Amino acid sequence: MQGVVEDALAKQPPGAAVAGLVVAGRTDAGVHATGQVVHVDVRPLDAAPPRLPVDDAGIPDLDRMRHRWNRYLPGDVRVLGARVAPPGFDARFSAVRRHYRYQVSDAPWGVDPLRRRDTLAWGRSLDVAAMNRAAEALLGLHDFAAFCKRREGATTIRELQRLSWRRVADHVVAATVSADAFCHSMVRSLVGALLLVGDGRRDEDWPARQLATRTRDSAVAPAHGLTLVGVDYPPDAELAARADRTRNIRSPHETH
Repeated sequence: MQGVVEDALAKQPPGAAVAGLVVAGRTDAGVHATGQVVHVDVRPLDAAPPRLPVDDAGIPDLDRMRHRWNRYLPGDVRVLGARVAPPGFDARFSAVRRHYRYQVSDAPWGVDPLRRRDTLAWGRSLDVAAMNRAAEALLGLHDFAAFCKRREGATTIRELQRLSWRRVADHVVAATVSADAFCHSMVRSLVGALLLVGDGRRDEDWPARQLATRTRDSAVAPAHGLTLVGVDYPPDAELAARADRTRNIRSPHETH
């Protein structure tokens, strides 16, 4: 996704260079996003300012630019909105919370063909109440090394703020997962562990025991059932300070 967005942004406006596209959450290949946030720096290629389309008041017309970007982008990537970023804004480091959704079909016949691209076919009946009881012990500030793919120099300490399951339709359950940030494969590993509880192959205390070991030994749910659905930011006046605080504790190599 990042590469195709950078290509589209580079084509508009003329006379400008797009540098340093930054995303709020760097998702694994195959993961969807309906609430992704990005920021870019736009710099003139020469001494003249970029030739931005402007409205009647002379203000850059980002709606027109968004329309043009979407003409350049493939059909599975859309720019939904654009605005001039407040001073100090960083799509990644200014964020205070990220929200994911993971959707699973527990129908014995698989998954609705129309939802096969964003819903995992599990094939075993799931006990939502048991999954929620198991999830409660994982909430809070912990070292999630047991549920993360380690990266050199990156911390695995995270504050898991929400992890809950509900049945959203016949034979369809969905998890809502929220945290200050996520390390590599963390959401998919948590989901994978809880699905094993839900279908009865693991007891309800097993995910908490795994967490305590700090040793990665859990199932990782496939990528296509996961969607980044939202990113929360503080008020504009607090964006720069939030980014500075986060940079002090996060490695530049971490994946959310």
